[in-house]
Amino acid sequence: MDLPKNKFKHALARGELQVGLWCSLCSSIAAELVAYSGFDWLVLDTEHSPNEVPDLLAQLQAIMPGTASAVVRPAWNDTVLIKRVLDIGAQTVLLPYVQNAEEARRAVAATRYPPRGGVRGVTASGRAARYGRVGDYLQRAEEEICVLVQAETRAALDNIESIASVDGVDGVFIGPSDLAASLGYIGHPGHPVVQAALKEAVDRLGKVGKPAGILTGNEDEAKRYIEWGYLFVAVGADVGLLAKSADALAKKFKA
Repeated sequence: MDLPKNKFKHALARGELQVGLWCSLCSSIAAELVAYSGFDWLVLDTEHSPNEVPDLLAQLQAIMPGTASAVVRPAWNDTVLIKRVLDIGAQTVLLPYVQNAEEARRAVAATRYPPRGGVRGVTASGRAARYGRVGDYLQRAEEEICVLVQAETRAALDNIESIASVDGVDGVFIGPSDLAASLGYIGHPGHPVVQAALKEAVDRLGKVGKPAGILTGNEDEAKRYIEWGYLFVAVGADVGLLAKSADALAKKFKA
């Protein structure tokens, strides 16, 4: 059996826009439902959602037949958390709060096996290797693993070129909400100062040839970010879609 291909990683490498959705409901049914919506990628979040490994496994299985590639966000840039996510078959990880090149190198190392500069614990019998059926998994796994790191503070922006230039980093995701807080505008990612920083970030990443990603639930912002050059853009979240639709429906009949 051959190593499964990571459509998302290869699309980014080709410079193709990838439109995504954030998934925070921790539900395999909800994940399966939106996997058929036509999105290119879905984030299964564990940083700000009560998602655990068994839940993620069910969601990864549910997403497989759909159009979207799974991107898993571990709760932290932690070797053990990353290992567990990779072993259950995730091929793309989005790692929070990476502040400098050393932390980016540590993130990449967690996704690689020794002796190729990695520290990932070795198993070839898990779901990632199709339960031992991918015979050369240990030798080739990194070919299809995509490492995205989050730059979400002023300090991270100061180091963005060195972070992006780390070998094995496939893209840099800018976190608007945390960046707004870092810049002194907590709760206001649309503030002109924050927006200027977001524009600066994608421009600088473009100069070093690294794809930039971002999240917004605002349609106008999403279109603007795409125009600026952001290449992997999450344009909403399952929680927001459900809440807004439910509120609108209730209001229509309770007004």
